Amino acid sequence: MAVIETVGLTKAYPGVTALDRLDLAIGEGVTGLVGANGAGKSTFIKILLGLVPATAGTARVLGYNTATEGASVRALVGYMPEHDCLPADVSASDLVVHLGQMSGLPYAAARERASDVLRHVGLAEERYRPIGGYSTGMKQRVKLAQALVHDPRLVLLDEPTNGLDPSARDDMLSLVRRIGADFGIAVLVTSHLLGELERISDSIVVLDGGRLLQSSATADLLHATGSLLVEVQGRPDADRLLGQALVDAGLAARPAGGRLIEVDVRDEHTPDQVRDLTVDLGLGLVRMQERHHRIEDVFRQGGAGHVQPA
Repeated sequence: MAVIETVGLTKAYPGVTALDRLDLAIGEGVTGLVGANGAGKSTFIKILLGLVPATAGTARVLGYNTATEGASVRALVGYMPEHDCLPADVSASDLVVHLGQMSGLPYAAARERASDVLRHVGLAEERYRPIGGYSTGMKQRVKLAQALVHDPRLVLLDEPTNGLDPSARDDMLSLVRRIGADFGIAVLVTSHLLGELERISDSIVVLDGGRLLQSSATADLLHATGSLLVEVQGRPDADRLLGQALVDAGLAARPAGGRLIEVDVRDEHTPDQVRDLTVDLGLGLVRMQERHHRIEDVFRQGGAGHVQPA
């Protein structure tokens, strides 16, 4: 059974269609939902939680119809909102305990679960301090902890790395991956940063203007392209010299940004030809690797809006 399933899901506001006839099935593991700002990601999550009604179509979460069984969905799902909504004068421990009780846990169980999840997200020492004194990264961890306190079967994480510096972003991504891999909880995580979702997701859903652009396993989305990325050094125009030599040798080659050259693989001898031509020109071969698709290639091919590569 799919964890999330939609059929013809549509949400229209005056003058704009946030979701347009979305047919989608999402399974276990970590699923990345990627799209530019305004692509419909947050609207999609709110519909899944039963907080916003769809204009047309249906959505089911863990077998429940979100339009008629929203309370049952929310009892089994954890939600980490994008925007900061934490009370400044309350400690992380008290907040997570309170939200655990609101989810139906007895007080003693809520305290035990809060202690466990705050330790898992790295707030064991700071959990009794008022949240108002927390850094942005610590606040994001509190939001993640409250989404996990009631032991949900699915968590919906809306832009969990929003506002984080690179180090804190890496830590958050590691936590998200652990939720799916170690805890066995299904995860739907949204981001407009492409590289983040490539790193942690088992599958990827790409939205553009409310429409489904692609849905597939991450490995399938990032399959090999049949070309090599080559970087050389030794002269300021090293890439141009090698590129011309490759073309003269009958290989298809083109600039790939920076000092990189993309070379189409003609047969198993192509890497040897690239290496030999580099040596003949007296250049140094920095790297030669198989090129794989990136998520931004899907947007480029589909004509989607701007999404950052991270």
